[in-house]
Amino acid sequence: MRALVAAGLVLVVTACSSPEPGGTAPSKAPAPRGLKVEEVAGGFQHAWDIGFRRDGSVLVTERPGRIKLVRDGRVTPVDVDLGDVQARGEGGLMGLVIHPDDQRFTVCYNTADDVRLVTFRLDGTKATKVKDLLTGMPSNQSGRHSGCRPTLAPDGTMYVATGDIAQARNPQDRTSLGGKVLRIDPETGEGAQGNPFASSGNANERRVYSYGHRNVQGVVFRPDSDQVFSAEHGPDVDDEVNLLRAGGNYGWDPSKGGTQNRYDEDVPMTDRQRFPDAVPAVWSSGSPTEAICQAAFWNGKLAITALKGSKLLLFTLDGTGRVQDVSIPAELDDSYGRLRAARTAPDGSLYITTSNGTDDKLLRLTGGV
Repeated sequence: MRALVAAGLVLVVTACSSPEPGGTAPSKAPAPRGLKVEEVAGGFQHAWDIGFRRDGSVLVTERPGRIKLVRDGRVTPVDVDLGDVQARGEGGLMGLVIHPDDQRFTVCYNTADDVRLVTFRLDGTKATKVKDLLTGMPSNQSGRHSGCRPTLAPDGTMYVATGDIAQARNPQDRTSLGGKVLRIDPETGEGAQGNPFASSGNANERRVYSYGHRNVQGVVFRPDSDQVFSAEHGPDVDDEVNLLRAGGNYGWDPSKGGTQNRYDEDVPMTDRQRFPDAVPAVWSSGSPTEAICQAAFWNGKLAITALKGSKLLLFTLDGTGRVQDVSIPAELDDSYGRLRAARTAPDGSLYITTSNGTDDKLLRLTGGV
């Protein structure tokens, strides 16, 4: 068993970091002042992701298999055929990203057979399927570890965060799309040019950007930088914030080198004994976990929602991507329950969703500098 860090909120934010060797743990920082939380809309059920349109409206996905359009506080169901969505446990309709043409959007969801990315075209409040962008991502019938969230990169490629579906060999198997961060062409679904395994004879491996992940919940790009960060669920300890490297192995291996099929969650989140070159996290929750979720940059800080922790964590980073301190705004500390989505709006505000299962909210954050 791994050594556990003592529980307690102060330790979570002050002493539970896993910096590079020789680094120091981040300190607790004062929460930002003047934070304003506005309830934009409510009545959602497990609101999973958010997309902004040029006219100011917002698309919101709901895990049971619905998409809502929010305009001026009014919520309108989108007429879209999502009859093949299988909502079980953690799975269902999940991530969403709007394409630059402002008409197409891509969602990620579980079917009876797989997890897939599907692109639709929106006309008013009706969405028509364009294509299956990527099919065959592994799926657990229970929905466990089905995390799947697409995000468009500044270079126009699409990054896709995936869960390992609690199958022991997936994270270290580069021919499996589970337990990975993928980088694909948003038009074809194929591996993007310049990917670390672009010369592989296996199409799935050509899509892989990083591997050895457990259940990645979100990927975000630091403004005016080439840095890419991910937020990832740990087992009973060690949620992780990772600075992604092309081709990097992040060290999760519940198969113990392929020696067992049992999903052994007593292995380290980043196993540097088995994988000396595994990339260490820039921050780790220690114990207890927060079930950190989506990440966004807001007011110069890395903002990450927490499901179990029911809070928003704000990370101050230095130029290299190391965590300097962490703060928790009181306005969102167990005030709205479980927090899931986080996307920075075009006007600079931060939108987040709650994920409590009934009357979930779309929240807008301003101020807090």
